[in-house]
Amino acid sequence: MAVNKNSNTTAKSEYSGYVRKFWKIVGIGFFSIILFFLLASWGVFGKMPDFEQLENPNSNQATEIISADGKTLGKFYLENRTPVKYADLPKYLVDALVSTEDERFYDHSGIDGRGTLRAVVSLGTSGGASTITQQLAKNLFHGEGSKNIIMRVVQKVKEWIIAIRLERQYTKEEIIAMYLNTVDFVNNAVGIRSASKIYFGKEPKDLKVEEAAVLVGMLKNPSYYNPNRASKKELVFNRRNTVLHQMVKNGVLEEAEKEKLAKEPVVLHFSPESHKEGIATYFREYLRGFMDKWVKDNPKEDGTEYDIYRDGLKIYTTIDSRMQQYAEEAVHDHLANLQEEFFIQQKKNTNAPFVNISKAETDKILDRAMRNSERWRILSLQDKSDDEIIASFKKKTEMTVFTWKGERDTIMTPLDSIRYYKHFLQTGVLSMEPQSGYVKAWVGGINYKHFQYDHVQQGARQVGSTFKPFVYATAIEQLHISPCDSIIDEPFSMPKGKYGIDADWHPQNSNGQFRGAVTYKQALANSINTVSAKLIDRVGPKAVVDLTHKLGVTSKIPEQPAIALGAVEITVSDMVGAYSAFANQGMYVKPTVITKIEDKNGVVLYHNTPEMKEVLSKDIAYAVVKLLEGVTETGSGARLKWGGGGGSGYNRMTGYPYKIINPIAGKTGTTQNQSDGWFVGMVPNLATGIWVGNEDRSAHFKGLIYGQGATMALPIWGIYMRKCYDDDSMVFKVSEKPFERPANLSIKVDCYKPKVKDTTVVDSLDIGDEFAF
Repeated sequence: MAVNKNSNTTAKSEYSGYVRKFWKIVGIGFFSIILFFLLASWGVFGKMPDFEQLENPNSNQATEIISADGKTLGKFYLENRTPVKYADLPKYLVDALVSTEDERFYDHSGIDGRGTLRAVVSLGTSGGASTITQQLAKNLFHGEGSKNIIMRVVQKVKEWIIAIRLERQYTKEEIIAMYLNTVDFVNNAVGIRSASKIYFGKEPKDLKVEEAAVLVGMLKNPSYYNPNRASKKELVFNRRNTVLHQMVKNGVLEEAEKEKLAKEPVVLHFSPESHKEGIATYFREYLRGFMDKWVKDNPKEDGTEYDIYRDGLKIYTTIDSRMQQYAEEAVHDHLANLQEEFFIQQKKNTNAPFVNISKAETDKILDRAMRNSERWRILSLQDKSDDEIIASFKKKTEMTVFTWKGERDTIMTPLDSIRYYKHFLQTGVLSMEPQSGYVKAWVGGINYKHFQYDHVQQGARQVGSTFKPFVYATAIEQLHISPCDSIIDEPFSMPKGKYGIDADWHPQNSNGQFRGAVTYKQALANSINTVSAKLIDRVGPKAVVDLTHKLGVTSKIPEQPAIALGAVEITVSDMVGAYSAFANQGMYVKPTVITKIEDKNGVVLYHNTPEMKEVLSKDIAYAVVKLLEGVTETGSGARLKWGGGGGSGYNRMTGYPYKIINPIAGKTGTTQNQSDGWFVGMVPNLATGIWVGNEDRSAHFKGLIYGQGATMALPIWGIYMRKCYDDDSMVFKVSEKPFERPANLSIKVDCYKPKVKDTTVVDSLDIGDEFAF
């Protein structure tokens, strides 16, 4: 049979042409891909990170507020991210991550060829091919993937290029740490450390295997596998077990252990990190104001300001987290009960919570509160008229209100809510080490979310009898009197015109009685007004004002005789600083809250230097301390000494025995109409001041039984100190020793042995002569 050579030749020629075309297409395709990668790497499709950006990736890092005992008190952030090092990650967390997200992580150089080929062949139906390094590239440099297919391809190519560069720049361990630090776990948890704290209340290194598996499981889709959503419980449970299975598959977890853990329920300790919630909220807000000023006064080397929300600063504070917790618990334990009594007493008050004021005065208070509210500000920005805004305050609406038993949903008018909140007793508590000025606890109010006014630093209130030690200190210094010297408690008058007063002054004791001859120690212990008046008459108001200012009090104080009885407004912070000078042998140290500030690399940017000055001699300061000890030995503070039995060492409302038998120097204070209750108490290495009262002075208890400082404020001090003494593990050891006695003391201070008080007396009736006017 003849063969058609021409047809064979033609077929071969056509075949050869197809092969050439095929390889030409392949070549062009290959070249196009190479060109595409090159163009992407050159930044044609959008700027690529340079070497410096890879070395210092642009990620918002939260500024961390660190306590004296090494705990995180809170953060300032736009993204709640606090990086951790690879060394702080438990091995099983890393194993879970690699087993689930990138099994061949340690074998590739940023791109998993096998995984990529599988994804291409299956068109993505068998899973994606993003390595941990590629996911890091996406998190760092462009975030969420585009929904536009063309743009997503461009992004994917850029991820590959950046991933390869990252692999060249960093070790595998550094890449894992960087990746876990950039993941958004939702609920304001950016990065593994925030996620560990928010979902499980612990550091990453303390996570259990099953807890680590929950967090790794979230990486597939953090919102979808959000463990804090009730509707997602089964999904989260199954996803966690998938992670555990992957760990077994990759040989990093035993099958028996996996079977055991897979049966355990997902248990969260969800504690969201919010600016308005958590520990030391008022202190953190004060610190924010301090830092806003500090960054303006301390710019970077290039002249720009530090950003406390992005630059990852570390602020090391003097606050002791345990003492802060105990101070907040003491406020809750006491005021939750006292508030209940306040509501009971207000039930029959038609103008509750205001006492003895007219309707016009009440309307003025409520109108001022409306105009200062956030609602008024927002409606004003919407160009609403005053009448329209006021009308909105009288319309009932759904709202969530504060109660001591937790938030409650209710329906009331915004105006009624203002009156409701006026009922609440507020407080300010500051605890400080006199020798260093280090503030150990700061409680500015009862709940920052609902009451954002800080009664430690912002609010100055009348101090009542807690001002009297400044009068006595001036008299000891100028008149050389001793706590053991005697004076007559008798009617006293100061004529019109003396020290500029415009009428005769006749100060009265709270019970209207006079004791006759008493020692100065007895006089201060029982807060005798006539003795304080006699002393200021002898030394003059100016001398007392001068000494008070030397002791760090910044308030403007009138040079009037009435200040001897406490008609002076001073902040809690200033009162604690001033009293601390007595405990610190006459040396005033300005209260401070920061020890140092570091940048994200650990470079110290600020180091605190205490401000101090000598105000009084050691002898005079010790004499005042001995006077103040008399208050807790025989005066209105004696209930702190004894415990049990419902007697004077027992807080009847909380059932809390104080039983603090070591030496205590302190002073209670109560102002006119029981509007303010104070107690400042000291042991050798800790001074703590407490104020309690309503926001408005016209809202108050009607009588002294509950309205005096010994009932309103002193119990918080007793509960707080008892908690501190009972905690042997606390880093800061609160002293139980006597105050240090100066060598060769020149002032007589040992007057008498105090009588033991009858412990059967109910503390709420043991009011002494505490009333200041």
